Amino acid sequence: MNHRDAEDTEKTQKDLPSSASSASLRFNSVLAIAKDIKLAHSVFALPFALLAMFLGAGFEQRLPRWGEVILIVLCMVTARTVAMTVNRWADASFDALNPRTAGRAIPAGRVSSRHMLAAAAAFAAMFALCCGGFLLVYDNPWPLILCPLVLVLLVTYSFAKRVTWLCHLLLGIALGISPVAAVIAIAPAYLAQPTAYLIALMVTCWVAGFDVIYAMQDVAVDRAQGLSSIPASLGEGRAVWISRTWHVIAMVTLIAAWLLDEHLRACFAIGIALAGLLLIMEHVLIARSPRHSLHPAFMTINGLISLLLGAAGIVDVLR
Repeated sequence: MNHRDAEDTEKTQKDLPSSASSASLRFNSVLAIAKDIKLAHSVFALPFALLAMFLGAGFEQRLPRWGEVILIVLCMVTARTVAMTVNRWADASFDALNPRTAGRAIPAGRVSSRHMLAAAAAFAAMFALCCGGFLLVYDNPWPLILCPLVLVLLVTYSFAKRVTWLCHLLLGIALGISPVAAVIAIAPAYLAQPTAYLIALMVTCWVAGFDVIYAMQDVAVDRAQGLSSIPASLGEGRAVWISRTWHVIAMVTLIAAWLLDEHLRACFAIGIALAGLLLIMEHVLIARSPRHSLHPAFMTINGLISLLLGAAGIVDVLR
């Protein structure tokens, strides 16, 4: 190799790490965002949306089409990702002062605020595109028409804690609309029946109830930063009873849905009974745990409740 070739080779080797490093940084940023927003937590609302989809299709005496299933799943995942990325962006300054959340992507410096906001905008566009899929493929304009309203609701939750301790209920509503949204996308005529609304109310109360418990980890920090939550504003003792009350309402609405919908039969009844036992177990664990930390089984129990009820209801529809 002559001198010029050696210089060219050396220059190329110097250039490669720069471009490779840039690509690596972008990839690491994407991974950090994905880890930070906990995609696995989509399990809390997705099974109920799928259950409502099967109930709506069953009302029309058919099964959901594969395209409908795919679009529902994509809408759920992209909508939740919008909510979580906006939340991480909006709460970055608060998270940095909270020992429990200081390791999140933005406070820890793994992702810039600009990149997190860009991710939120990208997923909002994907959500709108998926909503438009119902118009393009199935001639149903309602998901696209209601898309902006859903996005506003999802984004509003991230700022609610600044002004009201009802932020937990707003989170519940943000997830609770998923069964109604699925029915609007699949079989709007099914909204004449009460089941979708009852399932939506159940999800709203169930999520709000366990979010109150989740907020007990941050009582001192929330008070110091002037943030509102039920535990910080009303006290932990009252918060426990509010959570229990909301969970009782959730169970009552489940029973009402089972009684009123002919598609929900023995499997769903068993699912309700097991979900009730899991909620009791959850509150026993909370009563025995320190207020500043959650029992490791807390999130697992709530994920099981969602999966159990969704699967049980779908099995009944398919029988």
